[in-house]
Amino acid sequence: MFDTARTVASTDGVQVVVCDEVGAGTPVLFSHATGFHGRVFAPVAAHLAGRPRTTFDYRGHGDTAAPRDWPLAWEGFGDDALAVARDVSARNAGRRIVAVGHSMGGAGLVMAALREPSLFAALVVYEPIIFPPESRARAREANPLAEVTRRRRCHFADYAAALANFAAKPPLNSLHPAALDAYVRYGFAQRDDGVHLKCDPEFEAQTYEMGVMHDTWQRLGEMKVPTHVIAGAHAEMSPAAIAPRIADLLGRATFVEWSDLGHFGPLEDPARFAKLIAEVAAGVGD
Repeated sequence: MFDTARTVASTDGVQVVVCDEVGAGTPVLFSHATGFHGRVFAPVAAHLAGRPRTTFDYRGHGDTAAPRDWPLAWEGFGDDALAVARDVSARNAGRRIVAVGHSMGGAGLVMAALREPSLFAALVVYEPIIFPPESRARAREANPLAEVTRRRRCHFADYAAALANFAAKPPLNSLHPAALDAYVRYGFAQRDDGVHLKCDPEFEAQTYEMGVMHDTWQRLGEMKVPTHVIAGAHAEMSPAAIAPRIADLLGRATFVEWSDLGHFGPLEDPARFAKLIAEVAAGVGD
């Protein structure tokens, strides 16, 4: 699934790598989290067979290169999401999209929907990285997630060794086996000396560090697209803790809590996530 790739032009000269599965009905667009890539959603998409499904790699992730000397700013991820959404709608006779985002991918879709709401029938976003301005004071402090990312092992002898490594320890050992397999299979590139992580750890670390620096929070009240906001287990000062506040500010939003899941919820339980997506698509006249 999602094996055939093409590109869509975004800003800053970025050629976003896009993968599609054809079908009928309301198109579904998947938008991945920081450090991942589009095809990690393959286990979710497998439960939605028969409808058009598209996924893509944000700049600096998977097979989409980051612009050279680009000063990392999350607005660029919004540009990528909007470019792909326009393309998906056009390829499906102008039909509006159900757009599905995880973490950073949720933020990217919210940015895109605020700019061009007519493209979207609904959003389904799991713990989107949209923080209030007061969170920026903490951005000056050390970011533990970024520090761990910079130390991440990114080279293995082969795919099997990489898969065994991530399956044996948190946080990725929480992923459904099919999602973890997709993460490794499409997130590493084969070279002469083994397999190497495609998403540069330094780029990923900087993405975490800049996650509070976009102004999407201030615009949430402008949202016109019906949105489901999902959160996993509550933890103080986490995306799960912020998610209910996001839903309140959006206005036309439904908040859902899956307290048995963590921040990687869509990849921990692909079937449950797909069921919600199918319900949302049916609700918008699929």
